[in-house]
Amino acid sequence: GADPKQLERTGTVREIGSQAVWSLSSCKPGFGVDQLRDDNLETYWQSDGSQPHLVNIQFRRKTTVKTLCIYADYKSDESYTPSKISVRVGNNFHNLQEIRQLELVEPSGWIHVPLTDTHKKPIRTFMIQIAVLANHQNGRDTHMRQIKVYTPVEESSIGKFPRCTTIDFMMYRSIR
Repeated sequence: GADPKQLERTGTVREIGSQAVWSLSSCKPGFGVDQLRDDNLETYWQSDGSQPHLVNIQFRRKTTVKTLCIYADYKSDESYTPSKISVRVGNNFHNLQEIRQLELVEPSGWIHVPLTDTHKKPIRTFMIQIAVLANHQNGRDTHMRQIKVYTPVEESSIGKFPRCTTIDFMMYRSIR
């Protein structure tokens, strides 16, 4: 899939992973949340336990989420590469509901997972859980290289303004 930074440049979505508290079901030392969120495709989270391997993303308030982007690289990670992923949302660990299940066949690059309800509207949730249910070649532990979480950018309540895209315009786009 396309680099999610291109999505951000359109001005229609914003990455909000930094607003969440991230936790993992397990990890090898030095291969945890920091590597999953460091914007470096060479680093990765490596689980260290029994499946399912879980990534928990919890927001302090109910948050509108439009897209989840996961970077996987079968050529580098082989049996560590997820082949079946469940995406669940809810208010907390006790009421998570699966909204997507993905079957991945030797993925290489960004996987874009729309997080929408039955009416194609972005979901509102306190928590997202990504569960790795199976790996390629029946691998036990998993590698995920990056995860990004995107919210739609709200239109201005005053009216629609043209998007400020040049550096000169961006310097003056907000009132201090």
